[in-house]
Amino acid sequence: MTTMDGTRVRGAADPFARWREEFEREARLRRRRPEPPWERGARLHPAVVRSVQRFQVGEDGDGANLIAKAGGGDYGAAVRLFVAEEREHARLLGELLRAAGAGTVSGHWSDTVFVRVRRAFGLRLELLVLMIAEVVALGYYRALRDGTTDSLTTEVAGRLLDDERRHVPFHCDRLRSALPRAGRPALILGWRAAAAVTAAVVAADHGRALRVLGLTRRRFVRDVLAEAGRAAASLRRR
Repeated sequence: MTTMDGTRVRGAADPFARWREEFEREARLRRRRPEPPWERGARLHPAVVRSVQRFQVGEDGDGANLIAKAGGGDYGAAVRLFVAEEREHARLLGELLRAAGAGTVSGHWSDTVFVRVRRAFGLRLELLVLMIAEVVALGYYRALRDGTTDSLTTEVAGRLLDDERRHVPFHCDRLRSALPRAGRPALILGWRAAAAVTAAVVAADHGRALRVLGLTRRRFVRDVLAEAGRAAASLRRR
């Protein structure tokens, strides 16, 4: 087992060995997978370009703070591999923007606020904040994959979506062993409320892009809340 700081207890099997192995397997598959056909170019509506630029900034963190809090053992190794996947997302989105004749941006207010909030807490609360970003990303990358007619964009968004589907249960597994039993229902309720507020802010900020992708702001929020509901159900399980 592991303590809250990620330290492994001697003589006990690390429950995150399976996650470490899964992330390692995905890393090997990624190295063998051909690059998307960037030379084909991408056709993105200007509103979608601006939206992808903001998400690219959010994926482009170094993860050093989370890695330090995760500690060692299999969980720490899995977190380092998770951070590497997030950096790969930033690279893929950057390449997609370049294929569309656009560049990346140096920052965005929403990412600045998000990073400062989650770094201010310990591992438990940082993961809860990070989980909000993950369920929002699930809704966004699904909208990007399904709402575009550009084949390169569909491929890139599909790859990112596959990774995000794995990230949510990974964080849920850690949080299930970290959240206190007595206060867990209230924490989960508060987390869902925070996810709803964040989804509404993202929907407002990316509303024009969502419309181009065939999604209303309300539908996007509903999709994110559905993902948050599934994550909350997982957190409630013992």
